[in-house]
Amino acid sequence: MSIFTSNVLEPFTTILLIGLAGITSFLTAALGAGGGLLLLVVMASIMPMAVVIPVHGLVQLGSNANRMLMTFRYIDMPMLIYFSIGGIIGAIGASFLVVELPLELMKIAVGLFVIYLLWGARPTLRETSKSWRVFVGIFTTFMSMFVGASGPLVGSFMQVNGYEKMRFTATFSSCMTFQHLLKAFVFGAIGFSFWQWLPLIIAMIVSGAIGTWLGLKQLKKTPTEKFRSVFRFILSLLCAQLIIQAIFQTIGAHSFPF
Repeated sequence: MSIFTSNVLEPFTTILLIGLAGITSFLTAALGAGGGLLLLVVMASIMPMAVVIPVHGLVQLGSNANRMLMTFRYIDMPMLIYFSIGGIIGAIGASFLVVELPLELMKIAVGLFVIYLLWGARPTLRETSKSWRVFVGIFTTFMSMFVGASGPLVGSFMQVNGYEKMRFTATFSSCMTFQHLLKAFVFGAIGFSFWQWLPLIIAMIVSGAIGTWLGLKQLKKTPTEKFRSVFRFILSLLCAQLIIQAIFQTIGAHSFPF
């Protein structure tokens, strides 16, 4: 089992992450978004914070790429093109700042950002111009470099287009694939080494592909409203734990039981 993490993680933790990658990919495929957030929160609670966002980004790159390939014919290509242009600008801007943030501050930012996405006001502007689509790419890509899972934020911007389920899933997945690809380039450029974590990343991507395939089969059949409420509540508890853990570590209480 050490081949996956070079003895950084316990075997049970490694198995948990691989299994969770499949479950969260299923959730994202079946519900539209949210699985990446759950995976991020769990990873941030049990992995070294310095590797969470880069590793999570590469795993999500694989998961979204699988979903994009499985729904390719439904993609809104103009949205993808303008989003990608904005994403490049956002990634370049973030590359000058991403290494400046303290690790515990990043952990707190992850928790607060996820809670905001779950409970805060989402964008309501009904604007689908080219400049708006470029702005969405800039803003969400910039934010993703710091807080990891920007999927629900990207999805909330895309909902103004009024896509039906398959077109939304395909377009969302293609934009997220490009965004996570940019993230991999940025973290590689600033010196993060993916090689130590590559076996774990590959295993999680394979698990995610299975989850994606199963999730897409359920996309049009699964009742979601009650599950969304329970899922949001559980994820909020995980975020609260993450924030409290970071605060205690920041003030020096390293023996905090979380």
